[in-house]
Amino acid sequence: MNIVETAVNHGSFKTLVAAVTAAELAETLSGEGPFTVFAPLDDAFAALPAGTVDSLVQPENKEKLQGILTYHVIAGKVLSTDLTDGMKAKTVNGAEITIQLKDGKVLINDAEVVVADVQTDNGVIHAISKVLMPA
Repeated sequence: MNIVETAVNHGSFKTLVAAVTAAELAETLSGEGPFTVFAPLDDAFAALPAGTVDSLVQPENKEKLQGILTYHVIAGKVLSTDLTDGMKAKTVNGAEITIQLKDGKVLINDAEVVVADVQTDNGVIHAISKVLMPA
């Protein structure tokens, strides 16, 4: 299964899948890749201010949503064993994220990786605890 199919099957990424669909990125993330996706869990989206997700999935906010979602994607397949403390990685949207290894935890900016290395046919998913917002 590809990244999108894996996210749908997982069951904890319903909001992410809806957002990827609204942003018209499902076809891209179902493509050849490989991609590394730092995927916010449904709880991460629920923690955003009220109305944020509903606003972002509106057609007039598609570009903004695409920018946020592509900030969660790195070209190539990066496993947890490839991550080093202080590492910076360029995301598909062009901005960088910072990886920190602290107290046995992996942080992507300030989001904790809660499930690592979910293998897919076209890359890998790392479930994270927060939605990453580009500057």
